[in-house]
Amino acid sequence: MRSTLEDLKSRRACRSYKPEQITDEELDAVLEAGTYAPTGRGKQAPILVAVQNPETVKKLSQLNAGIMGNSGDPFYGAPTVIVVLADRSVGTYLYDGSCVMANLLNAANALGLGACWIHRAREVFDSDEGKALLKEWGIEGDYEGIGNCILGYKAREDAPAAPRKDGYIIKIK
Repeated sequence: MRSTLEDLKSRRACRSYKPEQITDEELDAVLEAGTYAPTGRGKQAPILVAVQNPETVKKLSQLNAGIMGNSGDPFYGAPTVIVVLADRSVGTYLYDGSCVMANLLNAANALGLGACWIHRAREVFDSDEGKALLKEWGIEGDYEGIGNCILGYKAREDAPAAPRKDGYIIKIK
């Protein structure tokens, strides 16, 4: 198994997926990693909704594309979407949900899966259609969409990392 630091350095956004679904074991491992993300004061404001139903994935994709004003697939054919939502009543909800997203992405890479953070979850779940989905899923409360973590098997290998920019790190001793 690769080291944590190597996993962090080798992670890339995947935008090309094979059609087959990931295993339940892989999904559960990624989800569990998300639940161990740091949260402000341990409040655990986020919740994760794992979507593998093809019709629901398609609907989420269409809603997301509609925000951008196009009809393409912003989920790049990924068969799994993990929607990260967070309780707006918790002061650190946005940061907490962002940490969950990072854990999901890094765990997927550690398992050899492709993953990508797809934005516009806030706009989707603030819409009437998005609120109807939350209700259908039994989610009550004031939740904001933080992001969509798309998952699947990579259709092609990752490109190498771009060089890190000059001045990225400043040390004060």
